[in-house]
Amino acid sequence: MNAPVTTPPVQLVPGNTLITATPEEGRQLAIKLARLVVKTTQSDPAIREQLRAVYSKDAGMLIALTQTVALEFATIAAANNYWK
Repeated sequence: MNAPVTTPPVQLVPGNTLITATPEEGRQLAIKLARLVVKTTQSDPAIREQLRAVYSKDAGMLIALTQTVALEFATIAAANNYWK
């Protein structure tokens, strides 16, 4: 009997911190976090690639993606006190 193949868990908060040096780095981190959620939710790379072809042509899905990034950025901005 073959042992199951295990993959290492995805690190959902890179470096285990939301603190960034600049708002630009915070925005980049927000995009990365949103992508990690997709990767974690749909772990099959082939299916993610198929879905990308669908959502890249759907304005509603793209708007939903930007809302996800905005929420991630708002969290990062709060953690960094960007808007003091």
